[in-house]
Amino acid sequence: MVNKLIVDLFLTKNKIMKAIKITNWVSTGLLSALLLMSAGMYILDNETIKGLFESFGYPTYIIYTLATAKILAVITLWMPNVPKLKEWAYSALFFEFILAFFAHFMVSDGGEGGAVIAMLLLAASYITYTKRQ
Repeated sequence: MVNKLIVDLFLTKNKIMKAIKITNWVSTGLLSALLLMSAGMYILDNETIKGLFESFGYPTYIIYTLATAKILAVITLWMPNVPKLKEWAYSALFFEFILAFFAHFMVSDGGEGGAVIAMLLLAASYITYTKRQ
């Protein structure tokens, strides 16, 4: 009886850890895709992005810097064995998404939904990343 409970508990824990691992991979993958598409848009459709940044009141010279930071964040999120660097990447992305949300909200362009989705993906990725550690 006790052995069966221990085996069931062990199997349940393995299933939970597998679900956490899968959720981490999926959420980090979707977050990475969103960040890479955003960085690509910043680089390839620069004139449109310049207009958007000007409507926010942001300086346009930070567009390429922000695109580079997003690409570096994606690389960092997928690197193994760099927990401190990953913590910094997660926190930087958190602030970037908060600022994006309020920038879109203040100009009422309807783009704040993308920032909310990014925050949800970031939260799922971070929570499952910490559970795996």
